[in-house]
Amino acid sequence: MDIISKDVSKAVALLNADEIVAIPTETVYGLAGNIYSEKAIKAIFETKKRPFFNPLIVHIPSIDSLNSIVEYVPEKAQLLAEAFWPGPVTLVLKKKNTIPDLITAGKDTVAVRVPNHPITLELLNQLNFPLAAPSANPFSSISPTTAQHVETYFKDQIKMVLDGGACTSGIESTIIGFENDEPIIYRLGSTALEDIERIVGKIKIKNSVAEQSRSKKNIAPDAPGMLERHYAPKTKTILTENISKLLPIYKGKRIGLITFQNEIEDNSVEVQIALSKTGNLTESASNLYDVLHQLDKMHLDIIIAERMPDYGLGKSINDRLQRATADT
Repeated sequence: MDIISKDVSKAVALLNADEIVAIPTETVYGLAGNIYSEKAIKAIFETKKRPFFNPLIVHIPSIDSLNSIVEYVPEKAQLLAEAFWPGPVTLVLKKKNTIPDLITAGKDTVAVRVPNHPITLELLNQLNFPLAAPSANPFSSISPTTAQHVETYFKDQIKMVLDGGACTSGIESTIIGFENDEPIIYRLGSTALEDIERIVGKIKIKNSVAEQSRSKKNIAPDAPGMLERHYAPKTKTILTENISKLLPIYKGKRIGLITFQNEIEDNSVEVQIALSKTGNLTESASNLYDVLHQLDKMHLDIIIAERMPDYGLGKSINDRLQRATADT
């Protein structure tokens, strides 16, 4: 049975019946359910095999809905919401008591955003509840940027993928928390650090929980997407600043390369894909996960990825590639 459909009314009916539905956003596809339905939220965690200590992002239809989710909005959070919503910025704020602890991994904060996708905004405006929607992939696997990616992962486990085409941004939202009302980046993402700093000034990036997770496996991260290994292909993957130095080490192996702009001249490479032949970081981010999906299907021995320039969305792409290569 084909689970991919463009029928918004069908998605509304399923979500109203406490079912889960994969939905498109500008970043990646999400596995969505009613935040107030314990059945739906548990189904998200169980379908993804996601640990319950990892919180979910709540999706709302507009900035006007924020006060129904959170207790308090710092001034700089308001500025960021006004500047970037709808869009790929998630704010972590003090939650209202009505927000279930299951969503927030027991924390008193909730991650929330307004997605910038016309179909999902239409969907949210037809529901009388927000949606929790982590990426629609098995936990730690490559995030999905097409309806077909989701169907490949979950065709026998969910009833519908709402088809909104390929995701335009291609990597997850930037997550921003607040400490003493000052913003701090919990996860780099589709909104560049420089763009955020134009709104609120210099902002620090919180270290991931990688160091903590080595000694304490069930620690709840401050926000989604902060765990050390995430977004990962099944194929062994390495991130490097110098591909040419690595190639001789894997001579005789089936090698796939991910480069930023230029291809490498080397006959030992089986396949290579440049994320953007024009050197455009926005295009590179949009293409990243789809390229990882392609290479992961090719039964390669190893994927070698070139580190991106360390500015703009290059920082966010490097963050994803770093997590994709952790422990490999």
